[in-house]
Amino acid sequence: MFIQTETTPNPATLKFLPGETVLGNGTADFPTGDTAGKSPLAARIFAVQGVNGVFLGGDFVTVTKSDETDWDHLKPSVLGAIMEHYQSGAPAIEGEAAENSGHASHDGPDGEIVDQIKELLDTRVRPAVAQDGGDITFHGFDRGIVYLHMQGACAGCPSSTLTLKMGIENLLRHYIPEVIEVRPVA
Repeated sequence: MFIQTETTPNPATLKFLPGETVLGNGTADFPTGDTAGKSPLAARIFAVQGVNGVFLGGDFVTVTKSDETDWDHLKPSVLGAIMEHYQSGAPAIEGEAAENSGHASHDGPDGEIVDQIKELLDTRVRPAVAQDGGDITFHGFDRGIVYLHMQGACAGCPSSTLTLKMGIENLLRHYIPEVIEVRPVA
C-alpha cells in the first residue's frame, strides 16, 4: 500500500491519501482522542503521540498535530497507523454511518433559502474544501446570517476566516440576496 500525503493551508494539518475508500458517504470529525471510540481508524491514529485531531473524508484522512510535534517525526508513525488499519480489515467507523452533511429539508419561512444555501455549499464549496482536507457543514440561517462549522484542516486554519468572508460569504451573497453575512460556529 502506498499512501500519499499532501500539505494543507493549515500548517498543523496534513492530508493522507491511502488510495482506497476511507468513508463511502459523508465525513467524520474526531477533534480529540476521547471522541474516536466508534472509529478503529481514528483510535489507531490517536495512539500516535502528538496527534490532536483526525478527520475522515471519502478518500482521505486529515491529521492535526500538536504545536510541540514536528511533522518529520510524526508523519512516519501516522503512515504506519493507517497502513496497520487497512491491513487489519477493520471498518473506518463501526456501527453508525458517517455524519450527515445536512441534506435534510428545512421547514419554516426560510426553508427555500436554506435549501439554496445547502445546495451551493454541496456543489461549490465542499468539494473545494475537501481538496484541502477539510469540510464545512451548515448549522443555521437566522436573519440573513449563515452559520457554518469548519472541520478537518479548516478548523483552526490561519486562512479560514478569509475563506469564510471572502470566498463563501461572497458566493452566497451573489446567488442568494437574503444572505448578509457568514459566521463560523465552534
